[in-house]
Amino acid sequence: MTATPTVSLNRARYAAVAVFMQVLLGVIYSWSVFRPPLAQLHGWSNAETIAPYRYSLLAFAAGMIVAGFWQDRKGPRVVAGAGGLLLSAGCLLSGIFGDSLTGLVASYGIVAGVGVGFAYVTPIAMCIKWFPDKRGMIVGLAVMGFGVGPLVFGPLIEALIGDDPAALATTIPRTFYILAAIFFVGVIGAAQLYRVPPAGWQPPGWTASARQAGGAELMPRVVVRTWQFYALWVVYFLGTSVGLTAIGEASPLLKQMAANSAITAGTALGIMSIFNGLGRLGWGSISDRVGRKGAVMGMCAVSIAACAGFLRSPDGFATVLTGLCLAAFSYGGYLALMPSFTADYFGPKNVGANYGLVFSAWGVCGFVVPGYFAGIMDRAKAAGEVAAGYQEVYLTLAGLALATAIVAGLLRPPHR
Repeated sequence: MTATPTVSLNRARYAAVAVFMQVLLGVIYSWSVFRPPLAQLHGWSNAETIAPYRYSLLAFAAGMIVAGFWQDRKGPRVVAGAGGLLLSAGCLLSGIFGDSLTGLVASYGIVAGVGVGFAYVTPIAMCIKWFPDKRGMIVGLAVMGFGVGPLVFGPLIEALIGDDPAALATTIPRTFYILAAIFFVGVIGAAQLYRVPPAGWQPPGWTASARQAGGAELMPRVVVRTWQFYALWVVYFLGTSVGLTAIGEASPLLKQMAANSAITAGTALGIMSIFNGLGRLGWGSISDRVGRKGAVMGMCAVSIAACAGFLRSPDGFATVLTGLCLAAFSYGGYLALMPSFTADYFGPKNVGANYGLVFSAWGVCGFVVPGYFAGIMDRAKAAGEVAAGYQEVYLTLAGLALATAIVAGLLRPPHR
């Protein structure tokens, strides 16, 4: 018992390490910076340049499911270390085989994507166990690092690739090699500092609420038999459609609008990532006060404003950036709220495995939705009706945000 205060005082360091690792993993959101150079070098279409991003999101979700079960049994250190190794290997292979779309999908999309999924779930599950008293806020803080990753990697990747078309065949592979070295040292090194609290540990002076104290710990096989699991899955899928599409299209769209702006597309992507990160911390903290459902309703309202008010008819750099930042701010909240929703409804003990199952909605969304809307934009561009294409894309996404609010309004905790 005498060790408990020391453990409590030290728990902040686990949150700090979690944020650091998540910043590194947030490189996945910087893929749009690669898209224009790859299109210029290889002549690839929108649908082709977004393919590695789509597959990376799908592999990310698949990796999370496996890692969730694995880390609940073996702890976060081994699983996060394996994730760092795979992420580094995926970037290394991207530099070697990135001249072909198939090679880039296999290396960056599959290998690196699985690595991100392995490493991503571990700090979330660890922080939920260290901070039962501030569940929404601490998950928001942990995944905030993931959201602001492009603030670091967007300008870095842009600078490493450069703007000389004749050098792209050299600078793109070199960029992947540098990223591989960063992730090998950073992610694997941070994983060695992970720990989980002793069984039964609670923060000194904290008492669980009646709902938390009375809640059962549900195993994954029980969770998938509840209607709440499928409702959360649908909320996650529909709610993140706006943000994942906006992030995937951000750099090409900003480059189109940046001709008369002093801000580069990479810098604008960094600004967007700040709002992504602030959304995670902000909506997570708000949900601790007004409830998870109330926060989701607020996020849906912001998504609708972003799509219907700013992005459906992009007519200037400032307008586009405002819409993208609002979309990112709303989107970031889902990455903070859904782990907390999962722990609230199904208990924190098996949150790694249970959240991995819920998170599959994000992966399916990331694979299906951005590719679908990229196809719409390719057809609109071929027909010379780009403005009409944007209107169709973002008005449809506004409708999906409204549907998200309707489903979220039906959510109720499962009977214990």
